[in-house]
Amino acid sequence: MTTRTAVQDPVGAIALLDEPRRRQLYEFVLGSREPVGRDESAAASGMSRELVAFHLDRLVAGGLLETEYRRLGGRRGPGAGRPAKLYRRTDHDVAVTFPTRDYERAADLLAGALEGLDRDTSRLGSTAVGDVAHARGEAAGVEVHRNAGRSPSRRRLRAALLDLLWRAGYEPEVAPDTGGICLRNCPYHALVVNHRDLACGMNVAWAKGLLEGLGGAHLEAQLAPPDGHCCVVFSDMAPDSVITKRSQDAPARLKDKTG
Repeated sequence: MTTRTAVQDPVGAIALLDEPRRRQLYEFVLGSREPVGRDESAAASGMSRELVAFHLDRLVAGGLLETEYRRLGGRRGPGAGRPAKLYRRTDHDVAVTFPTRDYERAADLLAGALEGLDRDTSRLGSTAVGDVAHARGEAAGVEVHRNAGRSPSRRRLRAALLDLLWRAGYEPEVAPDTGGICLRNCPYHALVVNHRDLACGMNVAWAKGLLEGLGGAHLEAQLAPPDGHCCVVFSDMAPDSVITKRSQDAPARLKDKTG
């Protein structure tokens, strides 16, 4: 049996390696062809078994290592003893960028579009990319709507949308006077330099699909890049429902930025 812990906090995960002995153990596990146990790690590092166990389990909790349980040696059956807890490197990538960049997501969208072109050579590449981005956005919107609860209000849907945009790295900002949303960061920044039309088209297609899947937020995604911001702007289609900084549903970090 193998236990994996997803890296929910990449900054915290990387910070775990700032402790020299813990980093030493991490590099020892990475350098081994096979999963390693606590006794082996203690012998290699010169630390006590208890201290080794503490550091290794912290790395597992942080998502940098994963564990499995296996009996060592050839003994099996009753009397063979308890399976040993072994550690190995996780398959999860850990990356931190400030501001947030997400080229893996862009590459996934582009790969999906290219696969679509293989099946239908009559479509332009930009059209294929837009179709895939729209579909991915719509799926994300449906998931957000489902998680917002049964019959969520417009305000609650917008708060859920803002939370998703934050987690996706867009750094959304609500205009208090209009209720529209601009995006202060583009996760595909490096692509925009040489492929602006493709990257921006992908962004707005994803945003439109997101709103369609979400439903009920009364926003419209437009390609209208303000200076220093992402190319997508969410315009309010219902002026009477402006979300202000006093919204109880809005994420706390958004309140800090708008208040």
